[in-house]
Amino acid sequence: MYFLTGWPRRLLCPLKSEEEPFYIQPSSQRFYFALLSETELSIWFSRPSVLIVSYIESAKAAAQFGFYQKAEWKPDDSMIAVATAKGYILLFDVLGGGDDKYLYEPVYPRGSCRVKVTPGYKEEQCAPALSLEMKKPVDLEAPITSVQSLQEDLLVCTADGYLHMLHWDGLGSNGRKAICLTTIPFSLDLQSARGGPSLDLERVYIRCMEYCVTLDGFAVVLSDGRLGFITPLSNIITADQLQGVWAADVTDGTCVAVNNKYRLMAFGCVSGSVLVYMIDTTTGSMQLSHKLELTPKHYPDMYNKTGPVKLICWSPDYSVAIVTWECGGLSLWSVFGAHLICTLGEDFAYRSDGTKKEPIKISSMSWGAEGYNLWVLPNKQERRTQEEQQEEDTVEPPHSSLQAGILQFQFIKSALTVNPCTSNQEQVLLHGEDRLYLTCGDPTQVHSTSDSRTHLHPHDGSPLHPPPNPDSSLSQGLSTLLGHKHWQVVQIHSTYLESNWPIRFAAIDTAGQCMAVAGRRGFAHYSLFTRKWKLFGNITQEQNITVTGGLAWWNDFVVVACYNFIDQQEQLRLYRRSSNLDNTFASVTKLHSDTLLLNVFRDMVILFRADCSICLYSLERKNDSPNPSAHVELLQEVSMSRYIPHPALVVSVTLTSVRTETGITLKAPQQACMAESIMLNLAGQLIMLQRDRSGPQVREKEMPANNKKLLPFCPPVVLAQCVENVWTTCRSNRKKRHLLEALWLSCGEAGMKVWLPLFPRDHRKPHSFLSRRIMLPFHINIYPLAVLFEDALVLGATNETVLYDGLQGSSEPLEALFPYCTVERTSQIYLHHILRQLLVRNLGEQALMLAQSCASLPYFPHVMELMVHVVLEEEATSREPIPDPLLPTVAKFITEFPLFLQTIVHCARKTEYALWNYLFAAVGNPKDLFEECLMAQDLDTAASYLIILQNMEAPAVSRQHATLLFNTALEQGKWDLCRHMIRFLKAIGSGEMETPSPTPTTQEPSSTGGFEFFRNRSISLSQSADSISTGKFSLQKTFSMPTGPSAKGRDAECAENMYIDMMLWRHARHLLEQVRLRDLGSFSAQLGFELISWLCRERNRVARVDDFVSALKKLHKDFLWPFPVIPVGSLSSPLKNGRCRTVLSTRLLKSQSADSLLNSDMDTAPPQAPNANHTWLDGLGQRAKDMDTASSAHSNQDSPQTHDAFLSLLTNKVEECSIGSATDLTETSSVVDGDWMMVDENSSTLSQAELEHISMELANKGPHKSQVQLRLSGVVSVFIAVGLLAFCVVLFVRTRGINHINNLKRCKDSALIEQSVLQVRRSPMLMETTTTKTTDTVAGLGPEEDVSIDPCGGIKAVRVKDKIFSTEVKLRCPIAEGPDSRLNITGELGDTSGAGSCFTD
Repeated sequence: MYFLTGWPRRLLCPLKSEEEPFYIQPSSQRFYFALLSETELSIWFSRPSVLIVSYIESAKAAAQFGFYQKAEWKPDDSMIAVATAKGYILLFDVLGGGDDKYLYEPVYPRGSCRVKVTPGYKEEQCAPALSLEMKKPVDLEAPITSVQSLQEDLLVCTADGYLHMLHWDGLGSNGRKAICLTTIPFSLDLQSARGGPSLDLERVYIRCMEYCVTLDGFAVVLSDGRLGFITPLSNIITADQLQGVWAADVTDGTCVAVNNKYRLMAFGCVSGSVLVYMIDTTTGSMQLSHKLELTPKHYPDMYNKTGPVKLICWSPDYSVAIVTWECGGLSLWSVFGAHLICTLGEDFAYRSDGTKKEPIKISSMSWGAEGYNLWVLPNKQERRTQEEQQEEDTVEPPHSSLQAGILQFQFIKSALTVNPCTSNQEQVLLHGEDRLYLTCGDPTQVHSTSDSRTHLHPHDGSPLHPPPNPDSSLSQGLSTLLGHKHWQVVQIHSTYLESNWPIRFAAIDTAGQCMAVAGRRGFAHYSLFTRKWKLFGNITQEQNITVTGGLAWWNDFVVVACYNFIDQQEQLRLYRRSSNLDNTFASVTKLHSDTLLLNVFRDMVILFRADCSICLYSLERKNDSPNPSAHVELLQEVSMSRYIPHPALVVSVTLTSVRTETGITLKAPQQACMAESIMLNLAGQLIMLQRDRSGPQVREKEMPANNKKLLPFCPPVVLAQCVENVWTTCRSNRKKRHLLEALWLSCGEAGMKVWLPLFPRDHRKPHSFLSRRIMLPFHINIYPLAVLFEDALVLGATNETVLYDGLQGSSEPLEALFPYCTVERTSQIYLHHILRQLLVRNLGEQALMLAQSCASLPYFPHVMELMVHVVLEEEATSREPIPDPLLPTVAKFITEFPLFLQTIVHCARKTEYALWNYLFAAVGNPKDLFEECLMAQDLDTAASYLIILQNMEAPAVSRQHATLLFNTALEQGKWDLCRHMIRFLKAIGSGEMETPSPTPTTQEPSSTGGFEFFRNRSISLSQSADSISTGKFSLQKTFSMPTGPSAKGRDAECAENMYIDMMLWRHARHLLEQVRLRDLGSFSAQLGFELISWLCRERNRVARVDDFVSALKKLHKDFLWPFPVIPVGSLSSPLKNGRCRTVLSTRLLKSQSADSLLNSDMDTAPPQAPNANHTWLDGLGQRAKDMDTASSAHSNQDSPQTHDAFLSLLTNKVEECSIGSATDLTETSSVVDGDWMMVDENSSTLSQAELEHISMELANKGPHKSQVQLRLSGVVSVFIAVGLLAFCVVLFVRTRGINHINNLKRCKDSALIEQSVLQVRRSPMLMETTTTKTTDTVAGLGPEEDVSIDPCGGIKAVRVKDKIFSTEVKLRCPIAEGPDSRLNITGELGDTSGAGSCFTD
């Protein structure tokens, strides 16, 4: 299709003249343009766009003949007829330039390889020098209203109601013939025309007339505004051989333009609409096909304000029509009414500052060669107004921008308009005057992702394309076709373009990597792999052929239907892509008639010829020579002369595997590979010829290979009307048979249609009354250029504009009034339209099968939403009652898929609130849907339903469901959702005026707002637990008070905050009861829950540890940590005897902490009863000393001397190796973090038993994240600060940091310690475990030395006498990210600044 690009160019006339051109008429091939001013006739060349010759009438002749008005070319471009105001026809001979043969010619550089040896080569690339010579004028004695050229005659209409037939030479007895309009009988159809004239034509004349070759008649607009069609009953045009039909109920016609390819007549009307008529082949009457008009939906400002239609012009290929009005503006439509572009709206009509532009008024316009340019002559008044403004502003000579000129609008068009081959239907290929626009991806990506066994061609490096597999998908996929919106632009080779302009055909291969173009002579092809063009090496060979029927790709061959000027014969040629472009490597097949269309289906070529016959050829690759060739063989010939009135009416011919009811079975999908039918687009009518299988069938296996005879074709069947393009594929996919075996049609204003196959479900026998195919129409918002069958997408293109106001002012050139135009790629989903059409026709089973086959598409949820939204909008906004609504059926259909709940809520959120009641009346109560989401654990969707409930239900109902969702989100750890729910509950509380839920009578202390992050809070250990428990450490609840005088609103917000805090407290109690410390830490860190104040209140309630064994097991389970193991060799290990072995080497210390190394099953004596005057911790420390003495004594029995242990500084050498995983363990080792270790003076190597013990210790570890979280001393500090020593003991046992228990003696004067001691004493197993580890851990410290807690989890020997708990820590947060991940903290032992950072994940 056609798309506007860039800015219009302006051509300035080199001759100074006060007269300005107002009429333009192209020659038959559109290489020359005749421009008329009042007394001047000029001829312009198309490329280059230059003035060739001008003829200026003398003043005497102008007074005799009058001013020029219209012009018409003779079909062979040898003469021009000019109509004047006083009824004269002036005939001009167009002569060659004589000695000055060329006005412009190219200059080649010295040594150019383009040798000009072919006759006519130079003429085709030069602007010729022409001259004009006027012949004897013809006086018709009446004003001339219309001039129309025939083959040898000139038909002229005059205002006196006559039609004059003139010979172009103007001589002979039959040189002039006149027919009166009143003698032509007019009727509504040809069947009722025998009764004589039925239309009063007195004082009526023909205002506008145009001849239609394919209809063999004249479309006319009468002076009274009525529309008609005059057809001759014989080959001779006489008064008694003419018959006319007229269109009923139309009296405001202004102009007419005919479409020879589609047999259409477009009539412009005073109302601004264009009525497109066709001739009924049965009755001969004029029938309205469609209208071209601006809709008030898209152009509300210009609706009914455009004025009468002034001009209509069909493009040279008859695929689009451009319209202009008396009030100005241009608009482009496709042949069957799809609107493409209009200059009356958006950036065309408004400047960047919002001011409105006046639309440019056009006096005449015409399409250039192949439709790449539109030549436009602006109205005189437009330029005169600008000149007047210029004169007012300055006295200088007129600016060149105001000089009389021609505007040239640049267009690019789809390759489907003139070359609708199958490969072009699967790719979006646009071609302009000198370049190609591709949508395919980067070839390097395609090459890199291809199979590593792909063979490359030795010459150009491109991959050799194997024969396509019928069962494999050849689509490029979404990543290639939809990855970006930019075009891949390929400049056509200038050497080929300069001598063969304009480009007439273009084709791209199925893979989208090779292109071929054909101009006036020869052709050239391009490869994206090599980024190079291939041209004919011999210019003579290039200039000896011209492509007539188009070109296509078959594997790595270019298939060309061309005419050979040397042999004067039509030929079918195949050139191999990788070989040189030369006739030596071509496979040539002679044809018996001119080829008009060409297409390829698998290994077959189908040709449509000028004698209205269709030929099928087989293609076979031959590898019997160094240069592989193709063998072409005629398979079948089908005559269509009985069904086709004119060969030019055939728009496209396609060989497909589509069939109707014969043989569509689920058991034989391989039949989709066979050529079963021919699709013929005959002037917009899609005709199918299917193979006749009614006779006896012979299996292919039983038939000899060389004796196969193709089945004949049945008579044609019309499938659809108003068809512009057809898409089908030869691929097969068992999972997506509906899409791949369907036929896709583009029908202009009617949108698209799909001829969908219907299959029985689960191999069942189909119903006899059920058709095997169904035609489904649907509308899309883009013009389709390609169909992605497996992906259920339509690809297209659209025009976009960019404003440029850099030349504002009185001297603004005319072309600067237009914005810069670009073309962008677009795509649209069509699956929801098809599903809806199937549901409307009660074909829900087929719709379900189709939807299930596409459920894996990434945008399938969006498809479901679109279907619900479209049906909802139509039914809920309908003014009339709907007897059978579709929305309940659609809702029931969506329930078959797991995304039903998400689809409904997403559709509701994107729809107006006024339509919600209608929606949920069909799909169900939103409260029930909310509960289904909770049962399915789909909390995000349930949160979306809360928005629905908030608007449709009372605030109490919303709070009830929000509370339920909040509790569920807390339990599942959906912290983002929890934060949203907190804000949601606050919004409900602040916005509701009813009485809030009752709050507890006892005001419990709460966190500060409940939402400040815990990591930014700290509590000093200097405030003892006693002061906290007695209220010295006070926490007050603060609320975020809204500014305003309403005390009731503040009370409601305070109550809502208390309501939220109660839910948070309840969840925290639940976590602590289950000893889920990991979840408690995440809960506190993510939601900013003030853990310290809450633990202070819960110290004597839920924070008590009654069963230490169960708590320890739950702790292991919560952190996914394995229980410790006892190696067999440890029974005889020296560590068993209590001997303090030296830490072996720096390698070992890097891989294992001191706690793990010294962990052993020591023989301990039963603990003695502690002194009543000492606390339990004192007893624990005393037993540790006793055990140390006992161990030393036992060691002395085996060794003659003892070794003293001492503290040594640990050196971290990363380059040294370690046993086990040094990378993980050194980061969390307590020895490394503590910087100190115990070293034996006489260190020795490890024994086998010790190595076994260490290996098991290294292997018996949990996740690294759990290890980091457990060793974070900030968590322990929290429990110490609030006096929960029981939990501290459990954590110390779990981390084997029993040496930390000695620090609890610092708090022995606190009453909180006594209460915790009573709990710990109840677990003798725990006491025994702690005792076994204490002796060796604190060995070597003097009585005045103490072991302080290292915040990173290790041990650190520090001699402090004046202040025991003072320490300075640089804490590295292993989980938190960002610039604050390393925190510098200075504080007491109870500093909890980093406690929550490890739980943020």
